[in-house]
Amino acid sequence: MYAGHFAIGLALQSRMPRQTAWPVVLGVGLLDLLNGLFIVLGWDHVSPNLAAGPYLYFDLRFIDWDHSLLAALLWSLAWGLLCWRHGRGLAAWGAVAALSHWVADWPVHNHDLAWYPFSDQHAGAGLWARLGTWAWWLEGGLVLGLVALAWRQAGHRGADWRWPGLLVVALWLGLNPWLSPMRAMAGWPEPWAHLGHGSLVGLGFLLPGLALIALIRSAPPAGRQNGA
Repeated sequence: MYAGHFAIGLALQSRMPRQTAWPVVLGVGLLDLLNGLFIVLGWDHVSPNLAAGPYLYFDLRFIDWDHSLLAALLWSLAWGLLCWRHGRGLAAWGAVAALSHWVADWPVHNHDLAWYPFSDQHAGAGLWARLGTWAWWLEGGLVLGLVALAWRQAGHRGADWRWPGLLVVALWLGLNPWLSPMRAMAGWPEPWAHLGHGSLVGLGFLLPGLALIALIRSAPPAGRQNGA
């Protein structure tokens, strides 16, 4: 999942639209930020597979240091502790946001989410493999629903979040089965294929996350857009 994680973050943050946004907005992508770094470092392992739709085009052969359930719990706890200086409430929301990543990945991942590093038992309902392109449309439904919820909740709390919402929708439209940059990278020779994949995964959560934080911070009061 990609844009769906940002949509979950937006929905969580919309309950407190004027609070510091980075614990939640970066928290929902924390596991993939780590995953991208660990792939580049050679700690996680992926391999190109053009049949691995709907938009990933890589098999996730070993992602236990960040996407096993135990690792997700520990990283989420660490993230919450990092956010502690902003208050216990934001620390708790940051930890929830980080753990939501694993929960949201479970329906789509293809049985590659270990219970703990090097576990023989793995989770993942496999909607990516079972539904193919339809899994992308399903994620789009989740994105649109959560963006609408976030826009409504933020508006009730005095913030106009049309631009943060539009960015998340654009992220969903941008990473699609037909134009995914992962498809081109899957044809690169190694080690460039996995290095490119890891870099794109990490930057794909960091840069849009920072942009989303900036849009949330600069969002005008509800009912006033462009000085109206």
